[in-house]
Amino acid sequence: MLPGIDDGAPDMAEALAMARVAVADGIMVTACTPHIYPGLYENDATGIRDAIVAFRIALAAEGIDLELVEGADTHLAPDMLQRLRAGDIPTLAGSRYFLFEPPHHIAPPRLEESVFALLTAGYVPIITHPERLTWIDGHYAIFARLVRSGAWVQVTAGSITGRFGGRPRYWAERLLDERLVHIVATDAHRACKRPPLLAEARDAVARRLGEAEALNQVRVRPQGVLDNTAPGELPPLPAIAHTAASKIGFLRRLFSSV
Repeated sequence: MLPGIDDGAPDMAEALAMARVAVADGIMVTACTPHIYPGLYENDATGIRDAIVAFRIALAAEGIDLELVEGADTHLAPDMLQRLRAGDIPTLAGSRYFLFEPPHHIAPPRLEESVFALLTAGYVPIITHPERLTWIDGHYAIFARLVRSGAWVQVTAGSITGRFGGRPRYWAERLLDERLVHIVATDAHRACKRPPLLAEARDAVARRLGEAEALNQVRVRPQGVLDNTAPGELPPLPAIAHTAASKIGFLRRLFSSV
């Protein structure tokens, strides 16, 4: 949502328009998470914080009641852990949690080793939008293993509601149904295209997993991230109900993907 520092809002007018959409949708806190992508978006903690300060001033001037916290959507790089430790990569609201974005088109080598090293160092990587990765088809099991190891998964709201098309929706629903999703987030880039809408996805999650888990994904766990609460003190992922209905649902998803 920060203007002019990555492929999100190009200017302050668009950032303010996005803020208005978010507030109207019931969003009260937004994590500003521009890309840190070596060679493309060379952002760092200092620049992101400066942009947040300017955006807060603009929000106040416009009377828009939206709280901002810092963060970044951080692409995998060899020096990621070093930069996190140095404070050059901002975690979410200064917590142990940070957004970790795998490459979109190529399954990276040693992804699980990289995530394990981050976990061992005391960080909790939140893997962003795996449902939109072009290589998830042949590597889906990796994400289940990463979740079991302690990593978190964040799915984009628009994937659940079909805004990104059928394929991301299929994988988003499968991740949800197999209880691999910790957080649903907007991943907003514009006020109209990829808008900051969360309520419709929350409702879709509630229909699949129940109201309590939908609330966990959009409010309880996100608030725990902001409070730097240990993962073990937050609601665990729900267990899969091995009922006849759930088996039928899985088969439908299986056949719809072939």
